[in-house]
Amino acid sequence: MEVFLPIAEVTVNVVTIFSISTIVGILSGLFGVGGGFLMTPFLIFLGVPPTYAVPNEANNILATSVSGSTTHWLKNTLDYKMGMMIVVGGIAGTILGIITFTYFKEIGKINIVISLAYMYVLAIIGTLMFVQGISEIDRARKKIVLRKKLHSHYWIHGLPLKMRFKKSKLYESAFAPIIIGLIVGFIAAIMGIGGAFILVPAMIYIIGMPTKLVPGTSLFVTIFVSAIVTILHAFNYGTIDLILVTILIIGSILGVQIGQKVGEFIDSSELKTLLAILLLAVGIAIAYDTFFVEDVVKETAFNGTKNLGPFSTYIKNLSINFPIQYGLISIIFAIVLGVSAAFIRKFFSNLRKKYIKVN
Repeated sequence: MEVFLPIAEVTVNVVTIFSISTIVGILSGLFGVGGGFLMTPFLIFLGVPPTYAVPNEANNILATSVSGSTTHWLKNTLDYKMGMMIVVGGIAGTILGIITFTYFKEIGKINIVISLAYMYVLAIIGTLMFVQGISEIDRARKKIVLRKKLHSHYWIHGLPLKMRFKKSKLYESAFAPIIIGLIVGFIAAIMGIGGAFILVPAMIYIIGMPTKLVPGTSLFVTIFVSAIVTILHAFNYGTIDLILVTILIIGSILGVQIGQKVGEFIDSSELKTLLAILLLAVGIAIAYDTFFVEDVVKETAFNGTKNLGPFSTYIKNLSINFPIQYGLISIIFAIVLGVSAAFIRKFFSNLRKKYIKVN
């Protein structure tokens, strides 16, 4: 089933995108990392131009983050004060990222910048995860247990503006979370990803937060960063496509809920190696696509000039004439779906517990 995207101006297969977004969502829920660094490249492979793939995936990440964050809110595993400090840095980083994005877009190099960024990031993350996965498997076979130091003090903790974070039981400089947020926001604006692969380890090993508070706080931060990325891209470039976003959000939310549930029953440590291999494979595919088939992609990208239907025409006109309102609609839409998914999961979870108790 094919559909024409009125904003991106390409024809895509709904079933293919929905299936891939569901699979990526399952991986995200299973491993506790954002799926943006996988979904955005897949969108590019399917013919969506990078300048459209980035903001639409950011909007999708907003929905999944809202869903996951609401679940953690219900469990009271969030540090709002720490999260807001990271958001402060994230806002500044996002603005810097959009400025950088604009510069490369104006000189006609943004597509190659996005592709190269993904190529290097996936290569680095994939390699680190592969080495870590092999090490964990080896230690498990030899039954070696490592005692890890929970928190080390670095120069960043001694900076001015020290604050007490009661939830995380920490007393350190607010510049630590702000600087981390700055980096995450910049990356999110350029690559359309939530930045969890940087944020999560940084919150554990640099900030020193308790592990149980990290996933929820990370998702809480991602909500704000993704929302800002979405509205800035909608306002500056008009690149948010509600039809594409709808397909991505429904598939991802479904996948994340499945992945989180499956993660409760299996040990995902051995699967990290397989995920690492997948990341490396996608990185190699991006390198091939960038340097060898770029011209083919450009030709097919503009092949979808069709007469738009009433709904598609309305979306396109709304995007052009009211970019801020259009961006806000995209954000509200993502938030509503995300919150709904979390409460639906909570409802069925309570129903299942009640049913099991009765029996």
